[in-house]
Amino acid sequence: MRRITVKGELKSAQRMTFKGMVFYVFRHVYPPAEDTFLLAEHLEVGDRVLDVGTGCGILSVLSAVEAEDVVATDINPYAAACARLNAEINGVSERVEVLVGDLLSPLREEEIFDTILFNAPYLPTGQRSERLSPIEYAWTGGEDGRMVIDRFIQQAPRRLKPGGRILLVQSSLSGVKRTLRELRMMGLRAEAVDEQPAFFERIVLIEALS
Repeated sequence: MRRITVKGELKSAQRMTFKGMVFYVFRHVYPPAEDTFLLAEHLEVGDRVLDVGTGCGILSVLSAVEAEDVVATDINPYAAACARLNAEINGVSERVEVLVGDLLSPLREEEIFDTILFNAPYLPTGQRSERLSPIEYAWTGGEDGRMVIDRFIQQAPRRLKPGGRILLVQSSLSGVKRTLRELRMMGLRAEAVDEQPAFFERIVLIEALS
């Protein structure tokens, strides 16, 4: 992979505004869409927030307006660079730490959070993860759309503080009932709290409380 320079990426970046803030989206980064905005409309956070698969960092930046500390992770190094830039542009870089890595793997061992956000890769595609380009990680859910969701459910609950909250976005094509069942098996109170139609699917927002 070539060396990432913010100046170079800005030449081809999209510029957008949301809730009075300016965001740039680099060429190899998933642009905010219906799923992002659905989660953003329910964004009530605590003091410590984890934004898994941050993309351009829009949810991290919005969270940092209220939260004391936001940790953002993304497997795509272009996304991490983009999120850092957007945190700086919007004046919250001191409260946003961006880490490159798969799901929760970049976190320190004992880190726990009030709120965990995840706009999951949920589309059933049949692609294998080792063959993906950086941006394809943002939507590729494997054969049944659950390749990443299931791993997240196994990792995230132990990172929640007592009384903490997970907000997870996924497609109706990737088994909403199964997600609810798995979260409940992990000891969380889980329910679908909102949804939005999109083409041949529904985008569903799931809330899980510890």
